Amino acid sequence: MSELSKHFALVLRRQRLRADLSQEELAFLGGMHKTAVSHLERGDRLPLLDSIVRLAGGLEIEPSELLDGIRYRPGGFKPGRYEVTDEPDAEVQH
Repeated sequence: MSELSKHFALVLRRQRLRADLSQEELAFLGGMHKTAVSHLERGDRLPLLDSIVRLAGGLEIEPSELLDGIRYRPGGFKPGRYEVTDEPDAEVQH
């Protein structure tokens, strides 16, 4: 699991819990399969752009909120790199 997928997973889970939704409910609202949401929350996969938009729609948030704290720094003549600027807020307790 990359740092990028781990961070996205934490942000997605936090937002889903804030919306008081199960993975299955979010999947339904986003027009996705529940295993897709599960894979994303575990950091097993990085989302496609359409998945980010669908998840945000299901959560009733802006897509950019799911990318909070993720930046890409170009490297000039060296390869660029992704940076996670902050750890997501503490998870919502249920």
